Amino acid sequence: MSNPLLSGLRILDLSRLLPGPFCTLQLAQLGAEVIKIEEPDGGDYTRALSPALFNIVNRGKKSVTLDLRLEGDVERFKEMVKHADVVIESFRPGVMDKLGCGYDTLKAVNPKLVYASLTGYGQTGPYRDRPGHDLNYLGYAGVLDQTGLSGKRPGMSNVQIADLAGGALTCALGILAAVQGAQKSGAGCWVDAGMLDGTLALQTMAMATLHEQGQTFPRGKDFLTGALPNYNLYRCRDGKYLAVGALEPKFFLKFLREITPQWLWGKKKTKRPPTHSTSNTTQAGKTSSNNDMGALTSLSKNPTKARWVLMPLRWIIAGVLITRTRDYWEKRLGDADACISASLTLEEAMQSEQVKARGLIETRHGKPMVKSALRFVGAETFSGDSPALGEHNDEINVAGQQRRA
Repeated sequence: MSNPLLSGLRILDLSRLLPGPFCTLQLAQLGAEVIKIEEPDGGDYTRALSPALFNIVNRGKKSVTLDLRLEGDVERFKEMVKHADVVIESFRPGVMDKLGCGYDTLKAVNPKLVYASLTGYGQTGPYRDRPGHDLNYLGYAGVLDQTGLSGKRPGMSNVQIADLAGGALTCALGILAAVQGAQKSGAGCWVDAGMLDGTLALQTMAMATLHEQGQTFPRGKDFLTGALPNYNLYRCRDGKYLAVGALEPKFFLKFLREITPQWLWGKKKTKRPPTHSTSNTTQAGKTSSNNDMGALTSLSKNPTKARWVLMPLRWIIAGVLITRTRDYWEKRLGDADACISASLTLEEAMQSEQVKARGLIETRHGKPMVKSALRFVGAETFSGDSPALGEHNDEINVAGQQRRA
């Protein structure tokens, strides 16, 4: 018998647009029954704003229409709550209370209920009632300040980092933890997930710099944002880019050997027979290759110094890589064991041999979709189409209180 993952878990999803639906998509792909609760007049705004986006983030869900401004529909919703494990909503703080569906009210209906609120700034604090989008949360979390090229304006990503990683995935983690706790204790709880909070928690590298240096460095000037020539993006002859991630000295050395003439390095070293020494020295008393380019490692405490000391290397690398196309370098360096990769378009990424080998893409109604990013041995993930508005009204009304097997 295979592991059922989240099969049998029922989630009532009142969220709209992107973060909440992306959160419940992850749970639906793991087997949870997700029932979208939508207003009868139009439903989730994304249906009209971007039908393609709606289809992407609402696959495998059901749709029931209720108008929670009507007392009768509120009572119907409470009946559904009695047989649910999770309620997730993304309204501004206080809205659910005004509708008669706040945490305290629903907790009285179902003490084991996990109630999740996914909002921009959480349920407390001076910003709690402010509207916002991904860009705002990135700004308040200090991420925009760290993103982009040195001396340029902050960069804007088309991957919604705050919405999806800081918000949706963080909320999904909180929901699963709360469900586990409810199953053990019989008591549910309120998951208060703020997208600013979750995004700030992602600031590990800049925080490490702050700890070590007493301040963060300007965008484009920290180790992983442009200070180092061995962790950078380089333009190739065709205008496309190569991602050089040869951060560790051993990888950087391999990379340099691959792109520069062999005569610069002298004779190729022959492999020495293995020794039983446990030290980091060879039998000749010299340091091993583990200490190659130790000077590079010594710069790790000072990205400003590293940027200027290693500038000639950056010029050399840029001058070499611009002479050939991206695909030439990808073919030559991809298997060089040096952390080198092409910067691909989304279309190219979906056609890559690695993505195909992992079976990440499925086609639904002629359109490519990314399946669950998780792979299991002994369990299966789930997929499906997005629902029509109110598609499951009859099913839920007649048998909706029956938990899915």
